Amino acid sequence: MTVTPALAPAYVYDFSEGDRTKVDLLGGKGANLAEMTRLGLPVPPGFTITTEACRYFLENGHGPSGLRRQIADHTARLEEEMGRRLGDPENPLLVSVRSGARFSMPGMMETVLNIGLNDASVAGLARMAHDDHFAWDSYRRLIQMFGKTVLGINGEEFESTLDQMKAKAGVATDVELPVDALRRLVDAYKSIVRESTGHEFPQDPYQQLDLAIRSVFHSWNTERARLYRRQERIPHTLGTAVNVQVMAFGNAGEGSGTGVAFTRDPGTGHSGVYGDYLADAQGEDVVAGIRNTSPLQALESIDPVSYAQLMEIMRTLELHYRDLCDIEFTIERGKLWMLQTRVGKRTAAAAFRIAVQLVDEGVISMDEALMRVTGHQLGQLMFPRFAVGGSDGRIAKGMNASPGAAVGRVIFDSPTAVKWAKDGESVILVRRETNPDDLEGMIAAAGILTSRGGKTSHAAVVARGMGKTAVCGAESLDVDTKARVITTSDGHLVKEGDVVSIDGSTGDVFLGAMPVVPSAVVTYFEAGLHAAVEDADDETAELIRAVDRIMTAADRARRLRVRANADTPEDATRARHMGAEGIGLLRTEHMFLGERKTHVERLILADTDEDRRQALDALLPLQRKDFIRILEAMDGLPVTIRLIDPPLHEFLPDLTELAVRVAVAEARGEEHEADLRLLQAVNRLHEQNPMLGLRGVRLGLVLPGLFALQVRAIAEAACFRQRMGGDPRAEIMIPLVGSIQELELVIDEAAGVLKEVADAHGCTLKFPIGTMIELPRAALTAGQIAEAAEFFSFGTNDLTQTTWGFSRDDVEAAFFSAYLEKGVFGVSPFESIDREGVGELVRIAVKKGRARRPNLHCGVCGEHGGDPESIHFFDEIGLDYVSCSPFRVPVARLESGRAAVSRHVTRSDTR
Repeated sequence: MTVTPALAPAYVYDFSEGDRTKVDLLGGKGANLAEMTRLGLPVPPGFTITTEACRYFLENGHGPSGLRRQIADHTARLEEEMGRRLGDPENPLLVSVRSGARFSMPGMMETVLNIGLNDASVAGLARMAHDDHFAWDSYRRLIQMFGKTVLGINGEEFESTLDQMKAKAGVATDVELPVDALRRLVDAYKSIVRESTGHEFPQDPYQQLDLAIRSVFHSWNTERARLYRRQERIPHTLGTAVNVQVMAFGNAGEGSGTGVAFTRDPGTGHSGVYGDYLADAQGEDVVAGIRNTSPLQALESIDPVSYAQLMEIMRTLELHYRDLCDIEFTIERGKLWMLQTRVGKRTAAAAFRIAVQLVDEGVISMDEALMRVTGHQLGQLMFPRFAVGGSDGRIAKGMNASPGAAVGRVIFDSPTAVKWAKDGESVILVRRETNPDDLEGMIAAAGILTSRGGKTSHAAVVARGMGKTAVCGAESLDVDTKARVITTSDGHLVKEGDVVSIDGSTGDVFLGAMPVVPSAVVTYFEAGLHAAVEDADDETAELIRAVDRIMTAADRARRLRVRANADTPEDATRARHMGAEGIGLLRTEHMFLGERKTHVERLILADTDEDRRQALDALLPLQRKDFIRILEAMDGLPVTIRLIDPPLHEFLPDLTELAVRVAVAEARGEEHEADLRLLQAVNRLHEQNPMLGLRGVRLGLVLPGLFALQVRAIAEAACFRQRMGGDPRAEIMIPLVGSIQELELVIDEAAGVLKEVADAHGCTLKFPIGTMIELPRAALTAGQIAEAAEFFSFGTNDLTQTTWGFSRDDVEAAFFSAYLEKGVFGVSPFESIDREGVGELVRIAVKKGRARRPNLHCGVCGEHGGDPESIHFFDEIGLDYVSCSPFRVPVARLESGRAAVSRHVTRSDTR
């Protein structure tokens, strides 16, 4: 019996074999190259090595069985299709090797161009192209790029050699180098390779290809790539695809060039021709920003036929992808080639404008528009902007690469930017042009300023993706990174540490700190649409109207209600303006601070019931007044009031300081009886781990009258508001409950106080009494606790601490950075909910609680209530509301709407 051998899995796909639905397998670049090929657009032929192959390679140190054979077969097929061979001295084929992950990571991984050139084939390329300059320029580019990315040679060695060669030839740019100089440059580059590695530059083109593919695989795990993924919350487990593609030469002389185009302005969202073009160059020249580009419109006069074809392709792609498209293209002697397309990164303002434009154009629905923006982008729009107008104080003007207002001290390198930022300084990273190695500094900086590059340079693309303010191509600034100084056009020196302000919306650069004014979007939330657009310029008014339409759609779609964490009437009022539908957490301990701490001290030091009563009586009117004002600000909306939570030692003097004070007084023979009694109380209340000690419900049970005082103040405040015609809707929340017995004891006491006050004042007090779920035991016994609790509010900050065994104040500084670096965390569990651990406890508690009490109201009041990713989880598990800081309320409203639409789409897709 003949057994047919199993076919090896396919690890390599021709561009004609895929489409954009295979993005997980082929990566974004490979899937989109396949999609453009399928659409019949002019794409140089090639093939994609899958992300599965990359993952196998990274896990095992070598490729899977059959990969090498598949690469060889596809390479041979490509050679046959093109009628040329890699390394052929008469008719050489050249290919590029590029990365292409599932999610766009601009500049973070490796690219190698011109694979296939060697000492023999460079002459064949020159004869074939009838252009010696083009051939030798391509060869030196290969050695330079291969040496840096594949062989790990410091790129400065190649750059400095190139600068020396240009200086010797008396030219300003590499394009102007004569052929003889390029030949000498190739020899010099080969010497660098030999001296740095101990080996000659590889002449075998298939070895070049193999090493380049390996280099791209390895680049998935470089420090800059991992850092970028942490910043963008991209999983480290995905791996990258590798794209091998026939070269299209933008550096082939007259009629050749390369560019980047966007189907709409990614900075503003406006329609129109937008992008950069660079004649006689390869694509990396544009992205790297090493030469200043021309606007894309210039191509119309240079090559009107290619320009018209490009405009038609841009329209085709935008309609096909139904979104802003980012396109890379090359023109080789009048022939247009498409090298890449993807849904383009955009600024926050552009995202909102484009979303509503596409709705108005009938391209997408309003629900789809809601999914095209994010809470993070809305938050960016709410930051302040510069108040300046005109050019007063301006020292330069560059390209408005990524909007925003940033003020900081000038720093010239990434490590220094990181160090200064860690020390609390706001910094502006200043470079001639950025490269992927600058990523850490770009993340740390408040803004980025470059003297070279355009709106599609590395600095611009990465800054827009991160929502970071950037001004690029400020050509009038002479940036000397070695001397660490900027020289302006009028000769003024700006040294490291000097303060500058950059406006990413206008491209203006100012010396010194410019004043800022509130965002018009914040004015919209606080004062309404009419007030926000009344005095706004046309562009700002257009943006505000776009935000208004998106927010209206979000409010209409969302199921989750949004409350605010607010402790003062001012916070409550602002939260209501921002769209909060109540208060989800009012921390009463803040009402005991300041001058009131003396009353708390009296309560702690009380030796008799009478002393305790007097201390409580002094606090009662103060608490009542606070509650009256907050219930008035939130009239008609629920106000969840958490009874005092922190341990009492927080209201007492520091133990060490007090002990020193007593000792000094004793030594001097001074009166110290009061301080001595206070020291004894502090010693008595001192705990090794106070956050797990006498606090929350435990405090209310151990210190008689404390919780009763607070409940009485709430009840009397509500009665007062009722008499004033108000509609107070207080909810009383008991913190740190671990068992139903604790809760029942407090509820019995509270019920007695409420009845007493209601009878005395003739008012109706039907306040729900519930608990915070912030201990694992409470989550696991939620069914029992729900017998007494009328609502649950998840305190996810403490629940995260107690689930992980973390002390937040200690661990974040101690080892979180190491945990993030080593991949233990993708993101801090205090920033975004830990779905598998803490989130699962929340899910269990909701399920068990509602099984016992079907109408149990459940919300979250930790900081996770304002985190976009966490909000989607809370919607998924059926919480009724989220609560966050007032400023984050609009973000929570938007993300709640997006969560509802996403859930609906997911359910539709699974039917």
